[in-house]
Amino acid sequence: NDYESLRVLNVERNGNIIYTYKDDKGNVIFGLYDCQTRQNELLYTFEKDLQVFSCSVNSERTLLAASLVQSTKERKRNELQPGSKCLTLLVEIHPVNNVKVLKAVDSYIWVQFLYPHVESHPLPENHLLLISEEKYIEQLRIHVAQEDGNRVVIKNSGHLPRDRIAEDFVWAQWDMSEQRLYYIDLKKSRSILKCIQFYADESYNLMFEVPLDVSLSNSGFKLVNFGCDYHQDREKLSKHLTLCVFTNRTGSLCVCYSPKCASWEQITYSVFYIHKGHSKTFTTSLENVGSHVTKGITFLNLDYYVAVYLPGHFFHLLNVQHPDLICHSLFLTGNNEMIDMLPHCPLQSLSGSLVLDCCSGKLYRALLSQSSLLQLLQNTSLDCEKMAALHCALYCGQGTRFLEGQIIQWISENVSACHSFDLIQEFIIASSYWSVYSETSNMDKLLPHSSVLTWNTEIPGITLVTEDIALPFMKVLNFKGYWEKLNSNLEYVKYAKPHFHYNNIVVRREWHNLISEEKTGKRRSTAYVRTILDNAIKVISNLEARNLGPRLTPLLQEEDSHQRLLMGLMVSELKDHFLRHLQGVEKKKIEQMVLDYISKLLDLICYILETSWRKHNLHSCILHFNSRGSAAEFAVFHIMTRILEATKSLFLPLPPGFHTLHTILGVHCLPLHNLLHCIDSGVLLLTETAVVRLMKDLDNTEKNEKLKFSIILRLPPLIGQKICRLWDHPMSSNIISRNHVTRLLQNYKKQPRNSMIDKSSFSVEFLPLNYFIEILTDIESSNQALYPFEGHDNVDAEFVEEAALKHTTMLLGL
Repeated sequence: NDYESLRVLNVERNGNIIYTYKDDKGNVIFGLYDCQTRQNELLYTFEKDLQVFSCSVNSERTLLAASLVQSTKERKRNELQPGSKCLTLLVEIHPVNNVKVLKAVDSYIWVQFLYPHVESHPLPENHLLLISEEKYIEQLRIHVAQEDGNRVVIKNSGHLPRDRIAEDFVWAQWDMSEQRLYYIDLKKSRSILKCIQFYADESYNLMFEVPLDVSLSNSGFKLVNFGCDYHQDREKLSKHLTLCVFTNRTGSLCVCYSPKCASWEQITYSVFYIHKGHSKTFTTSLENVGSHVTKGITFLNLDYYVAVYLPGHFFHLLNVQHPDLICHSLFLTGNNEMIDMLPHCPLQSLSGSLVLDCCSGKLYRALLSQSSLLQLLQNTSLDCEKMAALHCALYCGQGTRFLEGQIIQWISENVSACHSFDLIQEFIIASSYWSVYSETSNMDKLLPHSSVLTWNTEIPGITLVTEDIALPFMKVLNFKGYWEKLNSNLEYVKYAKPHFHYNNIVVRREWHNLISEEKTGKRRSTAYVRTILDNAIKVISNLEARNLGPRLTPLLQEEDSHQRLLMGLMVSELKDHFLRHLQGVEKKKIEQMVLDYISKLLDLICYILETSWRKHNLHSCILHFNSRGSAAEFAVFHIMTRILEATKSLFLPLPPGFHTLHTILGVHCLPLHNLLHCIDSGVLLLTETAVVRLMKDLDNTEKNEKLKFSIILRLPPLIGQKICRLWDHPMSSNIISRNHVTRLLQNYKKQPRNSMIDKSSFSVEFLPLNYFIEILTDIESSNQALYPFEGHDNVDAEFVEEAALKHTTMLLGL
């Protein structure tokens, strides 16, 4: 057989590929490749010299429709329809029985069977679309019956009922996977895009109309995705306009448009993000224009992304869900590895992500390469490309541990690689977003996918103009599936100009209130605080359940009430946020989504630290103060500082134990003045656990005394008093006695009394001190009589006297 004549002609909804070739006798053979069984099947053979340009088979493979162009010789001798250039035939193929002529005209006719969504049983009626070059589309209803076992025949072959679906259109596109017909008709020179949805119950609806600012009046007749077209002149294709519609399951609707090209010095193309209410028009100048461009722009549907590709020149990966900032889209030019992976021949985008190489006839499925994106992330010097590659790689991986590990490994070695955004911050926000993205279709409106709100830096090689566009007028009131999601997106554009994205402003305010109440000792209802802390317990339990192996880093092992309060408040606020905007979603599911999201945030922080800990081979001995900080410890301290910076501006919680570990590493690695500066500026947060270890582990050398005293002075009063009792030192005694006296004298009112003091107990006759001690003793005695069960921290007047004398001696240098 002469397989050089083999041509892929159509890809049906179930993925089956129809192809033709000519045998050595010149007969035209129709074959089908079953993508499930990976087997080839012979459908039909025409023993005539015909050129097939369109064909389709029904889902049961019992009927074949085909449009053929007759050679001049065949036209003269064809007994079916002599003289006609184009024949459209309907063939019974199980078994081969008869051939019915549907059309015999001089214009081209394309054919396409409809595929019902329910394919569990054969339907008695098959529906076939006929698309005419004379600018009309008809639907034929073909009633079939089964006779003599597997024999299937057409019952109404004498008269096939026809419905006129559309007419006077200039452009049409078929979406095989979703059974939708898009077409444009010109009304007063305005291009109106319309969409018809075909259903399994054999009905159809006009879904919407939307005006498009595209120039189609002089473009002629154009079809997209009605099979594979090999008959267009490539020179014309390169200068012809390109227009196609892409959708995805999240309710996006994009119209991609490239106008006729007058010169190749500049290329302009537009994407109408109809589900967002705006369009973006891109202009790029081509390099090496001397090499004549004959390939034309290809638009590819990659689900969450749309790709614009001009072979040998540029590749533009556009983020469909988040098109607002240009940095979330990837623009590559010249000799780039990702561009080199694509065929350099003219390409035709088919339904879904299928791509036909028009030179070789090969059919590809276009997928984003995770490894290439990671390589680009690691090698590019541009922040905008790093941002786009990071987001695209996370989309491809959808939260897989292996991918996150690779990105974290790179981040830990290049933490300062980006100047326009915080790399750790962006990774945490984006990866957490993807971890819960699939839970509900509205997640892209409710959770931030990026930490970057504005991007003012231009992308090299491309200019951009953004414009508002008209929203579609929906013609149907009852929406289901995709249409419900699209309508939800349109409603959001109409009425929700303030973004619904969650942020931690309320949490920040409430957290500061709770902390200040704790300091003043006037905390509100204990039941409220207990609920908040219970939320935190649920998050940590959820986090531990997700963690498969033991952690090397000593995190999540201490109370850290401040971080638990922050965690619990975030759970409460995020849950309220979801309940307000996710109508119809079970409360239990919302609670789990919230726990999963916050657990993911904390888990990523732990994972970044764990990766750095393993890389530098640190051990638990780091938690003691018996050695100087090593280069490895300093590297981990630096990573922790960057994590703290990343979470601080977004006000995200940190794993309990993080601040303790950070402080201990700071004491190891920093000189005293740097350490104190970090404490005073809030880079290091002193936790009770860290300070207790510091007081117990460090001996009382002059250097350590200076460190301890500096630390104690910076502690909150309540914690400071507690820590002083752990340090057996005159300075600690002095602080304790001062605090004790301050507390006793706060409410002191002078009253006449009889002295009952045994003055012989005092070691010196220093009258001011004696009188002061007498007052303190009297107050203590009164307090003890009034509150016999309240402790006074084992501080008495004699201790105060001793501390005062020691302090006086030190000041006098005696």
